[in-house]
Amino acid sequence: MSLGGAARPGAAPGAGAVRDAAAVAVPRAGTDATADAAPADALAELRAALGDRLLDDPASLAASAVDSSRAQPEGLPIAVVRATSTGDVSTALAWAHARGIRVSVRGAGTGLSGGAVAYAGGLVVSLEAMNRIVDIDVANRLADVEAGVITADLDAAALAHGLFFPPDPASAQWSTIGGNIATNAGGLRCVAHGVTTDVVAALEVVLADGRVMRTGARTRKNTTGYDLTSLFTGSEGTLGVITAATVRLKPVPPGQPRTFRASFDDIENAGRAVTAIVSGPAAPEVLELIDARSVEIIEAFHPSGLPSPGAAMLVGQTVGLAALDTAEAIVALCRAHGAVETEISDSDSLLEARRLANPALTAQGLRVSCDVGVPVAQLATVFRGIGELAERHGRRIAVVAHAGDGNLHPTVEAGESPEEYAAAELVIDDITRLALSLGGTISGEHGIGSVKRHELPWQQDAVALDVQRAIKAALDPRGILTPDRSI
Repeated sequence: MSLGGAARPGAAPGAGAVRDAAAVAVPRAGTDATADAAPADALAELRAALGDRLLDDPASLAASAVDSSRAQPEGLPIAVVRATSTGDVSTALAWAHARGIRVSVRGAGTGLSGGAVAYAGGLVVSLEAMNRIVDIDVANRLADVEAGVITADLDAAALAHGLFFPPDPASAQWSTIGGNIATNAGGLRCVAHGVTTDVVAALEVVLADGRVMRTGARTRKNTTGYDLTSLFTGSEGTLGVITAATVRLKPVPPGQPRTFRASFDDIENAGRAVTAIVSGPAAPEVLELIDARSVEIIEAFHPSGLPSPGAAMLVGQTVGLAALDTAEAIVALCRAHGAVETEISDSDSLLEARRLANPALTAQGLRVSCDVGVPVAQLATVFRGIGELAERHGRRIAVVAHAGDGNLHPTVEAGESPEEYAAAELVIDDITRLALSLGGTISGEHGIGSVKRHELPWQQDAVALDVQRAIKAALDPRGILTPDRSI
């Protein structure tokens, strides 16, 4: 089923209508990008190439300067490129590369790690308008999409053919496929289907100097050359700009899905229940945790009758012809580990409540959060440790988690002053160190961006950092692409 005529990622170079950038003089490797704004005549040159796709009005600059994180820009960009094709991105990067202008890349701006915040005097490349679902290849269970396609829109298009897009971030109604790939996003269904990198078959990428590259293949197996597709997945816009992708789809499971809920008076018991579920034969497609404070905030934000637990609740979903039997086995495990109340339903309302956690917390001003991961068997320990940190710092901490894969999102309460935010950041640092002490990671799905960059040496050794920076220098010798973020 063809929905457009753009080239598919993984196709032979030159396929489709995408053009490569004109050759530009490549400056000496290692030259740093400057913070200086481009002179007016240079910007006029870019405007001549892009026309009304180059925006520099105050409203557009301000709207494109921030993302959904707590990171704040140091100033406004000089312009925003509202790209409608890979050619637009190629033109913009070739221009920026030739002049050493720093570039930030954004989709829907839903990122939580400060990766898309603009640079003062820099250029913003927005992929939001590149939102075509080019093709749904039912026979091969593949979709060809532009980077700006909304995650939920792809899922809906696939559903019309009895398929679905496995990654399921809580922000699926707003986040873009390109952003998901750039951060290697996770989501609610990761416990069953893995993260974004597990479904990316091929990419179309514009390099820092404007050249266009295609990686991967449409085949299930592909051992040709280095795995460049995986290299760019999760690279957060530091190595190249992902403009299109071929992603894998899965068939919708047969039967009626079931959702379940189990409420606990002790959050450590909830953690033990998760460990028992994940290590047992009854496999959920979704397994989430919401603590009591988060439930209160969600209900205040959007009342839905969600019952408040004593300490925490597990919510999840089972699928397939044995969905009911699987759900019953899971709630039995929960009761065996201290659940005081359980429920099984045909409704998706419990999962929809979970998806509201981030906007609900944000609406309450609770934006000082982190995205740590621990081995599932350490969940009870990390919940106990977070409770101890809350007492030590005298600050309430709300926790929601993709519990089935050990990915936690603790949020520290703080006032509006800079001092309050700084104090909350210290708590976040302690939570991150706690996760690392348990064999965990500083980020499970949101990426590093600017918010977590200071934490990188806590997890990765000097050699690993040097190797990654060498790759960055090879692909972006002038350091224009999302500099001073991620690696």
